[in-house]
Amino acid sequence: MITYNPAFDLYHTIFRMAHIILDMDDGETMEVERVRIWDFFLLFPDKLHSISLRIDETDVREQRSHIGKTNNPYENCGDVRKFFEWIKPYQTSALSCLVSCGILSKDEYLKGHVRVSNRQALDDFCSRAGDISDRERQVLLFLSGFSRYMPLTGEYGLKYRTHLLESKYDAE
Repeated sequence: MITYNPAFDLYHTIFRMAHIILDMDDGETMEVERVRIWDFFLLFPDKLHSISLRIDETDVREQRSHIGKTNNPYENCGDVRKFFEWIKPYQTSALSCLVSCGILSKDEYLKGHVRVSNRQALDDFCSRAGDISDRERQVLLFLSGFSRYMPLTGEYGLKYRTHLLESKYDAE
């Protein structure tokens, strides 16, 4: 039996990516890998509870606890690293679509970063496409507060903490 999964729906991926970048400040850039990681957690909010936290991050642990687990059997994606690689073509296609529409900067995207180049077009798209759910909004608020300015690489970087991407061989 085959069920619908928004992870493999290009239009839904464009929708999610647009909402991820909606809260970026003008001129702010974010790594494509960071945007992909945030997208994964929008798809699977329960997986937020698998992010490694340091002992002294009690406030982050408390914030994360407010995003309760649903134990939805349809949110089981098996091996998360493999699944994360399976959805990469959809994620990169969605970002490429936002670049081709002029919403994202092509130059930054070619360097591996995302930067909004046309705020009005992004706002128009998101208002027409509709809003994300309250739970998805909570996930984005958590990720923004927790990892927006966290290094992507390194011992306590986002790649290491999420275990979605190999981080062992990253240059510090």
